[in-house]
Amino acid sequence: MWRRQRSSVQLSVRPSRGQVDEKLAILVQSAPPGARLTLRAFHRCEDGHGWEAFAHYLTDAAGSLNVSEDPSLGGTYSGVEQMGLLWSIKPDPGSKPGLRMRKKNVVTPMELTISVYQDHLTDFTDQVPLASQPVERWYMAPGVLRMPITDHGLTATLFMPSGPGPFPAILDLWGGAGQLVEYRAALFASHGFAALALDYITPKITMETGKLVDNTYFEKAFTFLQQHPAVLAHRVAMVGLSFGVSVTLKMAAYSHVVKPTCAVVISGSHVQPADGTIADIFSYFDRNGRKIQLDDKNQAIMRNLLLPIPTDPAFKVDMGRVQCPLLVVVGEDDQNWPASESAEDMKEMMERAGNVHLLTVLSYPNAGHLLEPPYSPHTRASAFRSAGSRDKFTALWGGECAVHSHAQEDAWKKTLDFLRRHLYA
Repeated sequence: MWRRQRSSVQLSVRPSRGQVDEKLAILVQSAPPGARLTLRAFHRCEDGHGWEAFAHYLTDAAGSLNVSEDPSLGGTYSGVEQMGLLWSIKPDPGSKPGLRMRKKNVVTPMELTISVYQDHLTDFTDQVPLASQPVERWYMAPGVLRMPITDHGLTATLFMPSGPGPFPAILDLWGGAGQLVEYRAALFASHGFAALALDYITPKITMETGKLVDNTYFEKAFTFLQQHPAVLAHRVAMVGLSFGVSVTLKMAAYSHVVKPTCAVVISGSHVQPADGTIADIFSYFDRNGRKIQLDDKNQAIMRNLLLPIPTDPAFKVDMGRVQCPLLVVVGEDDQNWPASESAEDMKEMMERAGNVHLLTVLSYPNAGHLLEPPYSPHTRASAFRSAGSRDKFTALWGGECAVHSHAQEDAWKKTLDFLRRHLYA
């Protein structure tokens, strides 16, 4: 039977070119009824490492398979998971430990190959697929403009949506590894927001000059966005993840210049020296990060307890000073920052101050620290170097793969809804 039908098996993946937060429809047709098939996704990332996901299926009486409706019987995920071939993708067997997939060049797509194989396979060496299809996943929608920014001493990239504008805007802050991370800002622009990805703690700054930026740097970035002719000056938000949460909350609470229309903080904490500097926070961050221990499989086995919640108000942002709508997103299995405990403490502070009506908390059981745009691969632990350090250690991020991935999808949708509600209303 297979000898007659191998060449007739059809694989359809739609859209073959789309945004990274679009769902894929994957169909197999013209296979034998009840056939054992393996679907595989393969990606070669920009640093040359291979990543793959695979799942085992049985075709129906018509010889068809629909990933949106049919359960995976095994592989890197199981059950009915329409996007499992993306979020369960892992480094190739034999890859060096500690890898994390992140898109660096957003003007090119993430390229994958989806293939279907006969039988239930786990090793694809020398295996010839029945059918394959290339897929492009883009962070930048058609018409989005990417503009490097060096004005006012800033190191940043501005992404502008297609169309005449003016647009509401987002100041986008990433975490403690530093560098200019662009992919989330590019995706925000693909959804109609001008977005400025800001580099504020690069290794170049910390290692060559020994200096970190002060509050005026963020005020310059915020003012730059407000004064841009294609931006609605009074519709500017801040979004921060991990260490970026510390900066976002401090600016929203204490700056006389940065007055965000709303703010989104993801997997971070309000705990920091209220009168301190970024350098003060980093010193504690780096010292505790070295406490991670590894087992014989190079897996992190000790929880990375950064910044436990203190009782002294001098070591917290005064959340009573926050006067804009605030969305707090946390994974309850965050093994890097005590984000869930921090969210509870923030809520109590805002209740006492009478501004808790501004607060919305999204809390996801068994989700970890790296709550990324939807369908991004889950990474439980990876090699990490903070911007203030020359040494790498293994950072434990936490999260259970499937649950974490569902949380990413839900949090992204609700984040976009929150931003649209407050920036477009």
